[in-house]
Amino acid sequence: MLENLKRRRRAVILAHNYQLPEVQDLADFVGDSLEMAFRAVDLDADVIVVAGVRFMAELVAAINPDRIVLHPEPSSGCPLADSVNVGLVSDFRSRFKGVPIVVYVNSPIEVKAAADYFVTSSSILRLVSKLNVESVVFGPDRNLADYISEKLNVNVIPLSPESHCPVHEYLLDEYYVLEALKLHPNAKLLVHPEVPRSVRKLAHFVGSTSGMIRAIGDLEGDEFLLGTEEGLTHRARKLYEGKHIFPVNYRAICVDMKKITPRKIIHCLENLKFKVTLDREIISKAREVIFSSLELLE
Repeated sequence: MLENLKRRRRAVILAHNYQLPEVQDLADFVGDSLEMAFRAVDLDADVIVVAGVRFMAELVAAINPDRIVLHPEPSSGCPLADSVNVGLVSDFRSRFKGVPIVVYVNSPIEVKAAADYFVTSSSILRLVSKLNVESVVFGPDRNLADYISEKLNVNVIPLSPESHCPVHEYLLDEYYVLEALKLHPNAKLLVHPEVPRSVRKLAHFVGSTSGMIRAIGDLEGDEFLLGTEEGLTHRARKLYEGKHIFPVNYRAICVDMKKITPRKIIHCLENLKFKVTLDREIISKAREVIFSSLELLE
């Protein structure tokens, strides 16, 4: 049924690494938020279904402005992304004149449009180092702000000092990591930079979800612990069938990610429902920030 519906709509389905296994398995592409947005550019389709949270659907729509982009569950948001807004960016721009404002991919599209630079967890250190400045305003996510401070000689002014990902901060703290290492003492620990510094210090690798996937192939050993949302484990096990891969915490679940189901994907495709509609001026400004940031990394 779904394949016939996709052919009729000339549709493709993109799924984030944290989606339910059954959603990942039916998707045409699985990856991180930026990979999804740019993979869609190369796909021959009129309709793009984004199985991810709201800011990811917005990013796909901004990068693919001439396509119909559907978000199967509009209530699937991100508390980290929702912790910042345009008013906050404007306030910091007036308070810290001349200091570049760098925003994380986990932010609303209008915040990206209001910023100077855009980063992902994989590009954050490279971009900030290329700015060659003494200070940056960065947000959201206090652990990523701390990650920049830890790795670079830069004064980081947090755009939202209390912002964090609840999954990475509370369900993947030092207690859960140490318990997982007791169960798997020979495992390599791979963690997302959104976790607290105390956890990053224990890791064999710190990086984005896609970076963690690559690291499993690059690092020696056949046992790995993934310190991020548990959904990444499903994809990693499919890609590396001969390796033993476990989540640090099976309860490290992003409830918003798991709101999307195959039934909801079929429903939105059947009815072309829940279209992502963005203001053209916002799209233009956001694309300028995104593409100029990516060019800086080349």
